[in-house]
Amino acid sequence: MPLNDGRYAGPLYRALNPVYASVPLSGQGAAIHGGRFNAKGVPALYTALDPTTALREANQVGSLQPTVLVSYGADIEPIFDTRDVNALDQYDLSPQHLADPGWRAKMLDGRPVPTQGFAHRLIADGFAGLLTCSFAQGATESSLNIVLWRWTGAGCVLNVIDDENRLGRM
Repeated sequence: MPLNDGRYAGPLYRALNPVYASVPLSGQGAAIHGGRFNAKGVPALYTALDPTTALREANQVGSLQPTVLVSYGADIEPIFDTRDVNALDQYDLSPQHLADPGWRAKMLDGRPVPTQGFAHRLIADGFAGLLTCSFAQGATESSLNIVLWRWTGAGCVLNVIDDENRLGRM
């Protein structure tokens, strides 16, 4: 179980577009484009609990594109666990809503995206992020992501693992 009473402490991984490699804590790519769990304009870090899931998440459309894999040390709370069906039910959401493959088309068409509304409510309720299963092609039940909306301040520590300053040289 990766969460302990709503707290995640351990490694996280992101596969970044090289454009954002020099700012691995910005969340601006997600803010510009929007995502399953963040509306446009809302910064977010889409992380994974393992490197393979991070690579799958970053390259869901077409062929594998150039990618920079980044590792973080995290100690963040509170994190909402979407695997808890009873907790999801309190937000009038189901696992099927989370897995909706049409979320991107809705967003591009300007229609409401239930998972973005859900994220908005979680942010308002003080959650730093959420733990969810990966919906990327090839993901398994053990492929997990943590989407963060807050990664600094009270209850949030997220450090880039870059002892040799490799990202600073990009």
